[in-house]
Amino acid sequence: MALRRGIYMVPTNRWYIERTVWLIAGIVLLASTSLAAFVHPLWIVLTIATALASIAVSLTGFCIVGNVLYRLGFEPMLQDPVRRGGFYFMQTDRWYLERRIYLAVGCNLTVASVLSLAHSPWWLLFTGFVGAAMVWFAGTGFCIMANGLYWLGAEPRLAPEYGTSRPPVPSGADQPVRA
Repeated sequence: MALRRGIYMVPTNRWYIERTVWLIAGIVLLASTSLAAFVHPLWIVLTIATALASIAVSLTGFCIVGNVLYRLGFEPMLQDPVRRGGFYFMQTDRWYLERRIYLAVGCNLTVASVLSLAHSPWWLLFTGFVGAAMVWFAGTGFCIMANGLYWLGAEPRLAPEYGTSRPPVPSGADQPVRA
């Protein structure tokens, strides 16, 4: 990976599956962190579940929330071109920037959540920050972690004009449509 400059932002011109998943996950993280801080510490288990789901998405491509949104008619931008039984799967052919975000967020949230239970409730500030950052990312297209990974050379797929690689084109998609 070669170091880069500039700012990386994902498209915000429409609500596609991946962007909407970030918004929903951010809201869940903010809610569960607030409940853990103000009601009962075990509410952080909801944050841990969200974190483990994020790790699972990065490794398998399968996202429960993404599939619900797919059934509701949301369009994907990172869908695996091989349709598996009508389910939505995120591309897992390479470790592109957006996929790395799912893994890093999941790992960071899991560690911070466990530390909030075992060490200090001050770790909830970190889980709250991540939730707010995900809502911000979904709303504006700007993410601190995405830019850090971009500067380190990770190749983006949601806005490939920023990088050098393009997402794979499904076979037949590059052929003109005949009337």
